[in-house]
Amino acid sequence: MPQCEMCGAEQASLTTSKVEGAELELCSSCTDFGTEVREEPSSAGGSKYSTGSSSGGSSSSSSESSSGTSSSSGGSSSGSPRRNDMFDDMDEIATDYDDRIRNARESRDLSQEELADQLNEKASLIRKLERGDTLPTDDVKRKLEREFDLSLVEGKDVDADWETDDAGTMTLGDVVKRKD
Repeated sequence: MPQCEMCGAEQASLTTSKVEGAELELCSSCTDFGTEVREEPSSAGGSKYSTGSSSGGSSSSSSESSSGTSSSSGGSSSGSPRRNDMFDDMDEIATDYDDRIRNARESRDLSQEELADQLNEKASLIRKLERGDTLPTDDVKRKLEREFDLSLVEGKDVDADWETDDAGTMTLGDVVKRKD
């Protein structure tokens, strides 16, 4: 019997709903938290889904984004590959980017001001980067990587909390830690 992906309740039939950008298979009591996603007939070209509440020009952008996501228990059953979205091409900045920048600068015996001059950036930006107060822009990241021959990008590791052997049984309750 299928489980609701939000509360974990077993129901005979679930409804596909969009909750904060994610398509989930929800029971009747949880569907109030999102917008029902209806499948369009395959003869209609374009997107596979449309949301129940369409308002003017935003319907095309919501249907494009919903076709790029796949639900763990039904979104990928059609056999067609998932369409790439903008986040697939983005690199994730390493969590220790501030230490990498500081260590590389100190290994060359450069002050923050000297590094800023070499990169044609402000010294205050270098200070903020080394403190971890701000993330480097793509341009600054490229300059730093080229200058120090290092990588500020984190590897494509999968979070172990989200790995499962059975694609249909994981719910939010399996992952979320409650504050009791």
